[in-house]
Amino acid sequence: MILVFGGTTEGRVAAKVLEESGAAYYYSTRSDTQDIQLVHGSHVIGAMEMPEMAAFCQEHDIRLIVDAAHPFAVNLHRNVIDLAGQIGVPVIRYDRIYQPHDQDLVWCKDYEDAIRQLGAHGVHRLLALTGVNTIAKLRDYWQEHECWFRILNRDESLAGARKAGFPVDHLVYYEKDDTASLIERLRPQAIITKDSGASGGFEEKVEAARQAGVKVFVVERPDYPVADGVSVAHVNGPHGLRRMVEKLLPEFYPLHSGLTTGTCATAAAIAATHRLLTGEEPATVPVVLPDGETIDVEVAYGDGYAAVFKQSGDDPDVTNGIEIRAHVEPGDRFEILGGEGVGRFTVPGFDFPLGEAAINKAPRQMMRDNIRENVRITISVPEGAEIARRTFNPRLGIEGGISIIGVSGIVKPFSEEAFVASIRKCMQVAKASGSDRVVINSGGKSELFVKSLYPDLPQQAFVEYGNYIGEILAIAHELDIKNVTMGVMLGKAVKLAAGNLDTHSRHTTMDKGFVMSMLHEADINIDISDLTLARELWERIPQEKLQDFATVVINHCNRYCSPLLPNGHLTILLITDTGTIYNS
Repeated sequence: MILVFGGTTEGRVAAKVLEESGAAYYYSTRSDTQDIQLVHGSHVIGAMEMPEMAAFCQEHDIRLIVDAAHPFAVNLHRNVIDLAGQIGVPVIRYDRIYQPHDQDLVWCKDYEDAIRQLGAHGVHRLLALTGVNTIAKLRDYWQEHECWFRILNRDESLAGARKAGFPVDHLVYYEKDDTASLIERLRPQAIITKDSGASGGFEEKVEAARQAGVKVFVVERPDYPVADGVSVAHVNGPHGLRRMVEKLLPEFYPLHSGLTTGTCATAAAIAATHRLLTGEEPATVPVVLPDGETIDVEVAYGDGYAAVFKQSGDDPDVTNGIEIRAHVEPGDRFEILGGEGVGRFTVPGFDFPLGEAAINKAPRQMMRDNIRENVRITISVPEGAEIARRTFNPRLGIEGGISIIGVSGIVKPFSEEAFVASIRKCMQVAKASGSDRVVINSGGKSELFVKSLYPDLPQQAFVEYGNYIGEILAIAHELDIKNVTMGVMLGKAVKLAAGNLDTHSRHTTMDKGFVMSMLHEADINIDISDLTLARELWERIPQEKLQDFATVVINHCNRYCSPLLPNGHLTILLITDTGTIYNS
């Protein structure tokens, strides 16, 4: 059993990650102010002291603790470490993503140091964004100078401010003003904030102050406690959390995740670059994924190269176990080349010219983001040419090897039964959230675009269907969900429009004859005899006819989808790769 200490954005994400397993766990918060819907998790509300924590863990057979509490919750972090040492279980610290310490900010070790530095810089008008619990810690400053505190608009926060003796007329609230408007209205000389990371809005606060020419003081986050005999694994994102749970408590997930070829190639390139620059050969290297989180990847070394042996987890992937190598040498600029076993584009329609190595945009960007040196990287896959014969690459016009791919950097395990069960759980959570609409998307990219249309919906209202369009609509009907919006990109849409409710490439491919019939229906006359990928159509169709074509595609999709939701209303949105959204 797993116990999560949450109450934060990270806690909410941790719960979502654990829900994917279908296994029971516990989610603990000090109060009931966080609105979170759990299907398999049990919400434990109320602060627990050490004896209560220990008794709870023993009673419920807790074998792993996830500490996803606020980075400044020092006492709780210490209690978690003491608890782990007492009952002999490992800890996963789910931390936030932090930016480097910019030199134009004034960094303070603690609040006492902040008061000293505010005085040294002659600050007499301050906007404090550090929260109600820090009012007492900054008392020596605000008793002598003009100061405003921004707090949550809650009775308990107001009571805390009054208890500390802070003047109520100098309180401002989150709900009414963002940082920029507060600075404009109050005209402080400086703001003070905590190093609260990306999810704490740190960069937004700093940028607002910079734009207004206001000095920024930052209270550094405290170090996470350590103790002899206590194993603590640090993660800062959902993929890393799942991988670490799979490692420390393997039975919690029925299927385990893996790494994309893009992540493997990036890790090998990082290791090879590190060896080139330092002569060192670390056994693992940190890789920053496209979502900004960092995971550690095991690497190996050979004569002139570093390598990663791909782990696909429980996904039935023909590339599982293959060796992906990176050879790195100094260069005049950053360059990525394809070597042995990496395919080449031989037909138009991809993001790169003919003859270019089939290393997709996301892995290239991952390498660029992780390696800040002018080097020439050559990726090779010794078994690539043989493996490629068992993939769709030849049909797509990629010859000579495999593709280096992966948008998220992580391979989620594929099992039709488990995936559909996961969709059902997510739809149940969406229903329980009380949202008047559920938005279903094929993946993270389409979800990101569609979210802009529904900014007020809770996160639980967005559910990924992968390829199982028919399944998710049937589940929506079973759960009596009345309003469903479906975001779909063109590759899946042209398959769906032809009546394929499961759009996985194992079951169906694009029917160019049917695509041509839809073009004729939209009164569009273009040659698609050499069409390789459906997304090429966005570039080939005249701009003034794009809406006509989108309408035809959506109408055909509706023909097969709407009957699956007989008691509800389905809205289908067709999305381009750049985020343009078409409705019928």
